[in-house]
Amino acid sequence: MSGLLADILIIAILLVAVMGAITYIYKEKKKGRHCIGCPMAGSCSRCKGAPH
Repeated sequence: MSGLLADILIIAILLVAVMGAITYIYKEKKKGRHCIGCPMAGSCSRCKGAPH
């Protein structure tokens, strides 16, 4: 029975992590940010509004 409880706990933790990531992405897109987590820290041409 404890194996089932451990599995449920792991699934719950994974669901919380995935829901947190989805919420973060949704909020950032709603703010109008194009490059979420951009390694160039927003200094790329897409973030600056320059044509591609």
